[in-house]
Amino acid sequence: MKIHFIAIGGSAMHNLAIALKQNGDEVSGSDDEIFEPSRSRLAKHGLLPEKEGWHPEKITNRLDAVILGMHARADNPELLKAQKLGLKIFSYPEFLYHHSRNKKRVVIGGSHGKTTITGMVMHVLKSVGMDFDYMVGSKLKDFDVMVRLSDKAPVMIFEGDEYLTSPIDRRPKFHWYRPHLALLTGIAWDHINVFPTFENYVDQFREFIGLIENEGTLVFCSEDHLLKKLALDSRGDIKKVSYSFPGYFVRDGVTHIETSGGAVSLKVFGKHNLMNINGARLLCNEMGINDHEFYQAISAFEGAANRLELVRQNGENRLYKDFAHAPSKVRATIQAVREQFPVHRLVACLELHTFSSLSKEFLGEYRGSFEGVDEGCVFFSPHAVNMKRLPELHAEDVREGFGNEKIAIFDDSKRMTGWLHEQKQPGTVFLMMSSGNFDGIDWKELSNQLV
Repeated sequence: MKIHFIAIGGSAMHNLAIALKQNGDEVSGSDDEIFEPSRSRLAKHGLLPEKEGWHPEKITNRLDAVILGMHARADNPELLKAQKLGLKIFSYPEFLYHHSRNKKRVVIGGSHGKTTITGMVMHVLKSVGMDFDYMVGSKLKDFDVMVRLSDKAPVMIFEGDEYLTSPIDRRPKFHWYRPHLALLTGIAWDHINVFPTFENYVDQFREFIGLIENEGTLVFCSEDHLLKKLALDSRGDIKKVSYSFPGYFVRDGVTHIETSGGAVSLKVFGKHNLMNINGARLLCNEMGINDHEFYQAISAFEGAANRLELVRQNGENRLYKDFAHAPSKVRATIQAVREQFPVHRLVACLELHTFSSLSKEFLGEYRGSFEGVDEGCVFFSPHAVNMKRLPELHAEDVREGFGNEKIAIFDDSKRMTGWLHEQKQPGTVFLMMSSGNFDGIDWKELSNQLV
């Protein structure tokens, strides 16, 4: 097939483009901005557009399909040309559902932890030799791409994102997948640009549960009382399996999970990850994998890229980066690092990058999120604010929202890194949290300077 991607630089979009090219399709694409790692990965596979921007001349009757990303707008000139020509236009979740309609679909959703649990499940399935297709939102060790599509695999694993499908399809992505087996981690308000109230956001999860296939299974976190109520109040034909925290202990900087077969050492840490492991275990049980097989595999799981990823360490200092951006994720990440390194000095830096986090009316949700930090800073890029067509954001707005007079606030990444250098002293853990890239930060250079 000849397939064109509108907004090919997105995390999921560029991986789908690579997967389709590897399957033998002829792939092209466009985007107005492409950041790392998408840029390098597209270039490696010969898919990086020659120049950024939208080019309607690329849209012709020779195309079999167009795949539309959420980053594009409804008035995108390439989209308008495709509509005028009557071409088949897919969103990427629609395309994935179309591919998997005859497979068993396993969907992991929730406001936090879904990438990590998806990665855990994929790691275990690969360890036990199960054949499966997948779509996950982050790079995983031992997986070359973040999307795999095949004809033979009987199962497809989805990371179920609740954000909107495309500019012309306003339903959440995970409503497309209609799982036979689903897991939900919890519900914490996000994406206020499309879900303006908490109640509206919760409704998307209620509807997702209603879209589980007849006599399907829902695994859910019972620590989230709202989610628990949604699950227990849902259809009677659905099998419902709850999970919570397992027993654990930390010894010499290594977390061990307590199991019926004895303690199992882990390469990940934090209460949220321990709960993620319990959810992944029960999901794998539903796919026929026993606890012994699961724990044997999960002990080697190193986490997904940018999820509490250790960038560098020496005998005294460490630098971690994490995808945390929503308030609940920031709190969980900081708590995890604080518990793992109780006697170290913790310096945390958060980039406000999403529409929600750059919106003045949402900033109050971050109040108290830096509890446990010795020194903290918040960075935002005026360019990102402008690209999202939001009102100007000022340091005073951020300080008021966070309710923390101690945190430093920067709108210039060089000043932020200068501040970080000033925090360097023996016994320090640096934690960098963002769904963006801190305006193009050089991780190698920063880690050399801080660690």
